[in-house]
Amino acid sequence: MTESEYCAENEITAEQQEDSERFRDVAISGAKHLIHCLSVIGQIEGHYILPPQNKTTKYEHIMPALVAIEQDQSIEGLIIIINTVGGDVEAGLALAELISSMKTPTVSIVVGGGHSIGVPLAVSAKRSFIVKSATMTIHPVRLTGLVLGVPQTLSYFEKMQERIVRFVADNSSMKPERFKELMLRTGELVMDVGSVLTGEDAVAEGLIDSIGGLSEAIECLYKMIEGR
Repeated sequence: MTESEYCAENEITAEQQEDSERFRDVAISGAKHLIHCLSVIGQIEGHYILPPQNKTTKYEHIMPALVAIEQDQSIEGLIIIINTVGGDVEAGLALAELISSMKTPTVSIVVGGGHSIGVPLAVSAKRSFIVKSATMTIHPVRLTGLVLGVPQTLSYFEKMQERIVRFVADNSSMKPERFKELMLRTGELVMDVGSVLTGEDAVAEGLIDSIGGLSEAIECLYKMIEGR
């Protein structure tokens, strides 16, 4: 085995170890309730493998974790910590749909950023929080790779965009018309269309429920658990 092959093998092992640690339950001696912490960080990796230097959240790892959390009667609640630049649209929306359909009490908190497909993920929990310093970017579905110049291509992306608008409107207090307006705004993003919302803006627009940090999110989750 060459040195490069040995290093590559160790990198894979380290990545697998990191994923394993990321999905552990938060079981603290003396805590009121057993909750599970799930982090959505970096770029959401979907149907295609991203370069190894990218920090990613793999949707094929998150899906079985959500199934396990929903079935495990010892887990009383789920807190989702979000700091993502976005990523695969269908994969992110699939995860958001799973989270929104859970009976387990769920709370999300956006720290750093909840951009692009991170927006549906943030609103998918039963209650959402964002810290004041965080931002959220709302923009249309981007075209990447080979694009066929036919009406069907445009129709596909319009339908994908409508799915995102409908999901966000159904899981937040923001009206679909306002979300579309922010999504298609010009002049705010350099070389792009869309809007950037600060934490306070996201709450004022009805996209996120409350300004708050970790203690507020956990306190809210505890109240949801105790009120079941």
